[in-house]
Amino acid sequence: MSAARKFLLVGLTGGIATGKSTVSALLRQLGCEIIDADLLAREVVEPGQPALTQIVTEFGRDVVTATGELDRKKLGAIVFANPERRRRLEAITHPAIRDRFLARLDELAEQGFVGLVVFDAAVMIESGNYKNMDRLVVVVTDEATQMARLRGRDGTDVPENQRKISSQMPLADKARLADYVIDNSGTREATAEQVRRVFAALMAELESRSAV
Repeated sequence: MSAARKFLLVGLTGGIATGKSTVSALLRQLGCEIIDADLLAREVVEPGQPALTQIVTEFGRDVVTATGELDRKKLGAIVFANPERRRRLEAITHPAIRDRFLARLDELAEQGFVGLVVFDAAVMIESGNYKNMDRLVVVVTDEATQMARLRGRDGTDVPENQRKISSQMPLADKARLADYVIDNSGTREATAEQVRRVFAALMAELESRSAV
């Protein structure tokens, strides 16, 4: 049986180019344990992992390199053009990611970790996984800032950036589901100040739970 948790499980999400990784890094500096969904997704398809074997069976040997690693570009070209193929891929990877996530929570509980465990995931709300969190933090920014960051990061043009933003669930809808919203439209220091306030509020919640 798993040890009782002494931590608060906090979901962290946002939209494309809202600066979620900046907030995640600031929370790590404050002593939070970060579980990165992107990192878990990479780990479950490493050579030797069962999910990679299943992917090869489903999509063919063409999706691995000569050294036996997943060729993300080739697999991406297959699944993004075909929603049914994408669902097949998700049916393989999502359970593996979930198992790894739960195993990490069990590890932290066994270690007696006290504090905030932050699950950093881009599509947490869309997947419904936000309902499994104790608290939800959503990072938002205004569209002009999003557009400028995308242009600087990806070098893409305005229509392409608008397509990327409009393909996602609107930030306002995500923010309505949040327990805490961090607006990352301003300076890094303004964001850092909001992060410190949210961290303090969440730690106070954890302490009040522990006192019961």
